[in-house]
Amino acid sequence: MKLEICASNYQSALNAELGGADRIELCRDLYLDGLTPDLSTMRAVMEKLSIPVFVLIRPRPGDFVYNQQEFTEMLNTIELAKGLGCHGIVTGVLKKDDSIDNIRIKKLVEASSPLPFTFHRAFDGIIDHTKGIEILADIGVERVLTSLGFNSAVEAITRLKGLQQKVEDRLIVMPGGGVMPDHVTDFKKAGLHEIHSSARLRGISGDLSGANHEIVSNLQQIKTFRNLIDTING
Repeated sequence: MKLEICASNYQSALNAELGGADRIELCRDLYLDGLTPDLSTMRAVMEKLSIPVFVLIRPRPGDFVYNQQEFTEMLNTIELAKGLGCHGIVTGVLKKDDSIDNIRIKKLVEASSPLPFTFHRAFDGIIDHTKGIEILADIGVERVLTSLGFNSAVEAITRLKGLQQKVEDRLIVMPGGGVMPDHVTDFKKAGLHEIHSSARLRGISGDLSGANHEIVSNLQQIKTFRNLIDTING
């Protein structure tokens, strides 16, 4: 089982590595559910970290239906992130009817190549998850990050297991959203081989009104994840 930590700044990314994460998803503004990280953060993280860094491409908060200017910006940012040495791309695009925009996703996957491509939690909001997972597997998406719209991915564990069984080894279903260390064993038993967490402590939320809204991923929490995963992996 692999552990991906969502890191919204340099210190959070560093803590992820020190705590034993297998990779990070780099973003900013977690209180907005994550946006594309700024150039200086991307450069610093790529230069200093030795674990894989996947970059979130999300140009604005809100829905995942983008106009042409926004979509072009996403393509350009993918090229920028690749040039800085990132190891994977995380993004997603939907149509106005909340279905997957397969034409644009194909273009994003092609732009990201040869790097692995993760379809992010835009997947939560689509109407037909079974159809959606097949579309993404056929396009060549490597993994889907999702809680299927539940507050915590552990609440969706049976459905997540079913989706993973449906696509088998064509695509990785990665639970994300409210994932805590005590969920690790349940996900492993369900046949899910990767988990995603911000490693924030229970009961802590961001301050939306000020500059201190960013919460650094908790180092001890990440170490707890790592120890549990190592025990399960034997």
